[in-house]
Amino acid sequence: MQFSRQGLSDDLLLSLYSEIIKPRMIEEKMLILLRQGRVSKWFSGIGQEAISIGATMAMDSDEYIMPLHRNLGVFTARKMSFAELFLQWQGKKEGFSKGRERSFHFGSNKHHICGMISHLGPQLAIADGIALAHKLRKENKISLAFSGDGGTSEGDFHEALNTAAVWGLPVIFMIENNGYGLSTPINEQFVCKQLADKGIGYGMKSIVIDGNNLLEVYKTVQEARQYCITEQKPILIEAMTFRMRGHEEASGTKYVPKELFEEWGKKDPVKNYEDFLLNEKVLTPEKIEAIKQTIQQEIEAGLEIGFAAPAIVANTEEEVADVYKPFKAANTDTSAMPKSEKKMIQALSEGMRQAMEKHDNLILMGQDIAEYGGAFKLTEGLVEDFGKGRVRNTPLCESAIVGTALGLSIKGFKSMMEMQFADFVTVGFNQIINNLAKIYYRWGQNADVVVRMPTGGGVGAGPFHSQSNEAWFTHTPGLKVVYPSTPEDAKGLLLASFEDPNPVMFFEHKALYRSISGMVPDEYYTIEIGKAKVVQEGEDMTIITYGSGVHWAADYAKQHPELSIYILDLRTLLPLDYDAIKEAVMATGKVLLLHEDTLIGGIGGELSAWISENCFQYLDAPIIRCASLDTPVPFAIELEQNFLAKKRLGESVEKLMRF
Repeated sequence: MQFSRQGLSDDLLLSLYSEIIKPRMIEEKMLILLRQGRVSKWFSGIGQEAISIGATMAMDSDEYIMPLHRNLGVFTARKMSFAELFLQWQGKKEGFSKGRERSFHFGSNKHHICGMISHLGPQLAIADGIALAHKLRKENKISLAFSGDGGTSEGDFHEALNTAAVWGLPVIFMIENNGYGLSTPINEQFVCKQLADKGIGYGMKSIVIDGNNLLEVYKTVQEARQYCITEQKPILIEAMTFRMRGHEEASGTKYVPKELFEEWGKKDPVKNYEDFLLNEKVLTPEKIEAIKQTIQQEIEAGLEIGFAAPAIVANTEEEVADVYKPFKAANTDTSAMPKSEKKMIQALSEGMRQAMEKHDNLILMGQDIAEYGGAFKLTEGLVEDFGKGRVRNTPLCESAIVGTALGLSIKGFKSMMEMQFADFVTVGFNQIINNLAKIYYRWGQNADVVVRMPTGGGVGAGPFHSQSNEAWFTHTPGLKVVYPSTPEDAKGLLLASFEDPNPVMFFEHKALYRSISGMVPDEYYTIEIGKAKVVQEGEDMTIITYGSGVHWAADYAKQHPELSIYILDLRTLLPLDYDAIKEAVMATGKVLLLHEDTLIGGIGGELSAWISENCFQYLDAPIIRCASLDTPVPFAIELEQNFLAKKRLGESVEKLMRF
């Protein structure tokens, strides 16, 4: 292994040594504790320390890094004390995630580190978002995301690289090629000569380096950082290394040929760098001993703090409260505001424009939303008024764009992503469910993101453009799910969604875009998320519904004046307005739950269960659910009309009223 100091000072060389020896010593101690049964699990990065240390030391301390399992050096080089880390690993309340996360699944804005999730790949898109924030603010800063060799097979890897290349984002993608994805060797992961070759396909500069050579990593990342800033482009670095231990300690290394350990053992990044410094007379045996003694003292002191910390005590109230970032929602008094008649699509478009005017940190992203104005023309004209920096056409990379939105949020931006159709959310599902929804609970970083979801049937669009998939998200703590039925509610709830610092899935029924109108305040106003609305009072029966169901129920009530029907529009499906639901049940004692979604797994089942548990004494009849057929949404209009819940509304009402 050849080292070249190329003008690097003795102080810097010594600093790099202190940093690379620290994670090695911590790991050696952790492996002892693991064998003693005093810690439960460990992912070892022994043999790969040069990559974490070299990359982190080459960056500014306020530039974000997205590390993975084997990047302990990122955390230590960012000056996290061993005591802090050990409290985290032990699941103590004083850890970075209050005992809610394991190992390196946590982040810290103080240290400019974004915590990983177990799904390989999603962190790369977050780096895109952070880099986009730097670009928009014209800051000479970058972000850096790590990937293992196995993670390069994930769709998130390709989406993130493509987005960064297309948008010219100053981000470094660092692949740690250590030969194995758990037990799967690289020859079963890819057939290209080098993983760096994948970057070439995206028009991206790509480099292969010796990942065990600390100075080569340091200087390469330093130069790459300057390239990203100067050229405003991303770069891909493949660092060749080897994992000297198992994927995690329990998995062992029996699947690895012994000769590989012998070969790579000679390339140990710590030992080789130490020998180089000794030869250069920068380091002496006495200095080595002094440095190690200082680190050992820190480790022992940290262990004492960690083991002495009390066992965590569960606090249910705190656990529930930490799912969402606290936010004081409000209803705007619109009584004195001028109003005009608008279709829902006009109300939503006006709301977006007013949100862009109020929040200069709001970024809109989606396929075809700029000059074309979006598939439904909701964003038409916005790019002319606010520019392509804030109204951004995206590649067909739903997952990467959701991740980018989260990255923007970390840097203090608000963002909106338009799913061209709600159906397409499936390819961004992981980012929404596991990144957006959980991040505040995990380590206190909110996701100030609105995902707009054109949804629903009734327009003959078939199985892939008509699904009502809102129930998928009501099962996910950390998300808010909003589903307006009128133009006034659509605008007010959309503006409230932009105000809210938590992730909001905002459903817009396509069939209602141009088919309904209403009086809508012309000015900026908000309607509180989480509050239902009584559409009309009644005494004979109650219909609890939302979206298109509100109009089906209202039309049915008009056609049957002999029935006094109470209609409750939920408006928000997560969180639910349980007080309003209880009042609606008490009003009549007979409840029909109506939604366009399919019956099995629809939110009607959850509502029925809650009413049965909490309002049973007020019921005069069984709760009836009216939903669409448990089939995909068919294309032919006749079949689609038969599919929709509206087809069975009359017989459901009659069934309920027979009791």
